[in-house]
Amino acid sequence: LTDHPDRMESERKLIEILSDVVDRGGLALVPAFSVGRSQEILCILEAHGFEYPVAVDGMARIASKILIQHPKEIRDPELLRRAVKKAHFVTGGKDREKVRKRPGVVVSPAGMLTGGAAAYYMEKVAKNPKDAVILVSYQIPGTPGRRLLDEGRYELKGKPVKVKCQVEWLDFSSHCGRKELHKLVKSLKGSPTVVTVHGEAEACKEFAAWIRDEVGFRAMAAKLGEKVVL
Repeated sequence: LTDHPDRMESERKLIEILSDVVDRGGLALVPAFSVGRSQEILCILEAHGFEYPVAVDGMARIASKILIQHPKEIRDPELLRRAVKKAHFVTGGKDREKVRKRPGVVVSPAGMLTGGAAAYYMEKVAKNPKDAVILVSYQIPGTPGRRLLDEGRYELKGKPVKVKCQVEWLDFSSHCGRKELHKLVKSLKGSPTVVTVHGEAEACKEFAAWIRDEVGFRAMAAKLGEKVVL
């Protein structure tokens, strides 16, 4: 478990990195989940008055158009509407190639570089020191994104190669951090049994141990495929 950094600081850092990349003539790839994270990144760019070219590709295009049709489900629908209107939505192969060749920012799935249009852009940015890839989601061990972070390598044409581009990771997690989770557990009434899931194995075990030792509840870390009877 970790505490997440101040969100505004992460936003300012993102704007700073993207501006630097475009100013030096590079392409900044922001791999992001199609639903939620891609739209969040677009809104951040709009809220901070980001004036450089921004393109959207992959399934994020469809998801963004669907979301703006449901304003009651969005915290700031007007901000998203402006962000979507200002961004360039890639229309096909030829358009994608144009985006890849000019300085700017492209927001595209997959968030962990497991495929999608982001993989197409990685073929370009991985080879260019002017370019950058800014990961804005948690990278699961074993994914191309995690390997890029840990080793600075990315698989091109079936061969892992050392990338030349700038690689960054910023914490835009939508999950609670350590403090929030601890506060939540302490607020529970009665004597519940807590099962820790949706995290790395060791983190789940550590959280369960903290619950038992500090709060006094029965707690366990569920294993993959395990059936838990409560």
